[in-house]
Amino acid sequence: MNREIEHSIPEKNKGEIQAALEAKETFALYLYTPFCGTCKIGEKMLQVVYAMNPNLPLFKGDLNFLPQLAQEWEVMSVPCLAIIKEGNLVNKIYALGSVVDLANRLQGLEEGK
Repeated sequence: MNREIEHSIPEKNKGEIQAALEAKETFALYLYTPFCGTCKIGEKMLQVVYAMNPNLPLFKGDLNFLPQLAQEWEVMSVPCLAIIKEGNLVNKIYALGSVVDLANRLQGLEEGK
């Protein structure tokens, strides 16, 4: 039996992220690297949040392919959950906590708050 969560978080590439920033969008971007074990756990927790609210503007991006963004945003480590409001980075979350913590932190993003 496959226990994989059906709602996987959409991946954005460099161009898509840049376009969203230029369009002044509000969203959360989960920054990870493929060989990071903690990143895999964090992604599974975010998948649960995303499954509860599929309208949440939540995306993921492989930091290996986003070096300019990592430098510009001064990303210190992965996993990192970047909160973007109206095209501006407003918060970087490194300690993801629990699924409930993540759901609370992301609450309101779908309304653009």
